Amino acid sequence: METKTCQNCKIKFVIEKDDFGFYEKMQVPIPTFCPYCRLQRRLAWRNERGLHHRECNLCGKKIISIYNKDFNNIVYCDKCWWSDKWEALDYAEDIDFSKPFLVQLFELFRKVPVPNLFAFGTTMINSQYCNMANDMRNCYLLHDGTFDENVSYGSGAFYDKDSQDITMARKCELCYEIVTCINCYQTLFSQNCEDCVGVYFSYGLRGCNNCFGCVNLHKSSYHIFNKPYSKEEYEKKLKSFKLDSYENITLLKNEAHKFWEKFPKKYYFGVQNLNVTGDYLERSKNAKLCFGAANLEDSKFCSFVSNGPVKTTYDFTHYGDNIELVYECLQSGDGIYHTKFGWGNWMNTNNADYSITVPGSSYIFGCIGLKKKKYCILNKQYSKEEYEKLITKILKHMSDMPYVDKKGIEYRYGEFFPIELSPFGYNETTAQEYFFLDQKKIKENGFNWREYDKRDYEITKKSEEIPDSITEVNDSILNEIITCEHQANCQENCMTAFRILPEDLKFYRRMNLPLPRLCPNCRHYQRLKQRNPLKLWHRKCMKEGCTNEFETSYAPNRPEIVYCEKCYQQEVY
Repeated sequence: METKTCQNCKIKFVIEKDDFGFYEKMQVPIPTFCPYCRLQRRLAWRNERGLHHRECNLCGKKIISIYNKDFNNIVYCDKCWWSDKWEALDYAEDIDFSKPFLVQLFELFRKVPVPNLFAFGTTMINSQYCNMANDMRNCYLLHDGTFDENVSYGSGAFYDKDSQDITMARKCELCYEIVTCINCYQTLFSQNCEDCVGVYFSYGLRGCNNCFGCVNLHKSSYHIFNKPYSKEEYEKKLKSFKLDSYENITLLKNEAHKFWEKFPKKYYFGVQNLNVTGDYLERSKNAKLCFGAANLEDSKFCSFVSNGPVKTTYDFTHYGDNIELVYECLQSGDGIYHTKFGWGNWMNTNNADYSITVPGSSYIFGCIGLKKKKYCILNKQYSKEEYEKLITKILKHMSDMPYVDKKGIEYRYGEFFPIELSPFGYNETTAQEYFFLDQKKIKENGFNWREYDKRDYEITKKSEEIPDSITEVNDSILNEIITCEHQANCQENCMTAFRILPEDLKFYRRMNLPLPRLCPNCRHYQRLKQRNPLKLWHRKCMKEGCTNEFETSYAPNRPEIVYCEKCYQQEVY
């Protein structure tokens, strides 16, 4: 073990014995940033929700893009980017050993066309407003998802159907306002539930049906606030709640959340794991400090892994799908192997360093937009012998002449891209969701700040003017532009106004639910508050008499009652 001091936050962190083995295998130096600063750095390159109107720089078609025009780069629509109408090798540059390599790489990045979204267009049917996605049909403003149908307003959605306003949901159908739920049907306003049917305002249920406002139940039916009822009594009571009313929904949500606080929480949320630390993990083994991931093995510091297997991988964020020996990469997957310091790579990319969106390429260094190419540096192709000789010189050059950011932090070979080079405003990336900084702090750090576009909507209805019950709403609501309830409080991510789409109204009527008063963005951030941070604290079980200790994402100063797995199992099962 070795203790290091983070270049960025100056906090000490430990390099474990097993870590050295991984770094040696990947032929990289040990990191100079702590795990949390490394995660923040990657997330500052992940723009999930900041969508902009612009035109394809090749065909001229109007498109939706994660890149704002102000960044002044070249953006192609999905069809043009994958076409043979252009060639990334045409943008080749010679290496200039008189300036830092990362400076040259990002000069190239502004010249080479990039795809408008992280989405496989040919698999996206009537889902053009979805980012970080593939295999979607009739989805809208649904990001970071795959194999979804008729789902709107959410993120982290996989194999879901006929649902709205969901976060971290897998194999769910007819669900609404749920967070971290798996294999649920007709589950609403609930969190951390698995294999449930007909559940409302509940937390931590397993294999339950027809439950309302319940916590920590297992294979239970017809319960209200953990009290059992007969089928007839339950249905009568449920009807009396009048869930078609927005006022009633608000009151019941507050009552349920207060009820949740009375019960112990397991120190982490996970399913079928062995020897793991982190939170929101599924079917993983020997995974440490990982969050929101499935099917990991022998990996560390990974987050937002939608599908595996992911093997022997460190510091990886978002995507997955059969990857191995990957280090400090973002939004990559689908068979990549031995890839380091990359962004947006997929389709069997291997042995690639410091490269962006190079599908099917191998043995490349510092390249942008190449497809199925080999032995390239800054998009220039070399022989195998020339390539290997130049790589040795570049690695030495990156150590002798590192990139130095505005704070004086050095980026030698072995570090991911600096936040200040990100094409996005820090405040429009996922980093802002988990490592919040105000505008002043963002600018003090030398990061980009994205001024929000001025909204010039002609408001036609205030949110308080919406009928309380869905039964009182007629089709004229489809013509209204409605103020967001948070708009008056100047929430920085608020869209200020929103519309009810025909598909939305059909869903609310089908589910007998009132119309929302918040815009989709504010609803997203409300759900996000229910998730724990991507950080662990060392704590003891709060069950009287238990001496077990664990790593948990529940901070010590929080009010929840937190149990070890053994005590939680005894309480619930």
